[in-house]
Amino acid sequence: MSVDVNKAVVQRLYDDLFNRARLAVADELVAVGGISHAASPGTPAGPDGMRQAVALLRAAFPDGRYIIEDLIGEGDRLAARLVFRGTHHGPYRGIPATGRRVVQAQVHVLRLAGGQVVEHWAVRDDLGLLHQLGIAPP
Repeated sequence: MSVDVNKAVVQRLYDDLFNRARLAVADELVAVGGISHAASPGTPAGPDGMRQAVALLRAAFPDGRYIIEDLIGEGDRLAARLVFRGTHHGPYRGIPATGRRVVQAQVHVLRLAGGQVVEHWAVRDDLGLLHQLGIAPP
């Protein structure tokens, strides 16, 4: 697949799956054995794991939205610099809802094959997120 095709897949991953919670899209965009190296322990591989991640985020941040700031590709890999924005209205990793708005910078690297995500890595500002939720000191 070309870099442009892979970019379209990743754009759909965030627009359709994460932002619009169209969970069926996971079957189309994520390989059955696809692995997220950034997933919580015990998260299943493939489309089911991606749906689980979306459900967790949507329950905690129902208005959550990813904005792709940069999408850079070479070969079968893409790097996406993202900003996540949302309001904490539900439990998130054991943290009760705070009602606070959050903004989190993220970088994701994805490897694609045959128009599907087969591997995923992420670097997120989780400490900054916890600070915004009032859990971690500045």
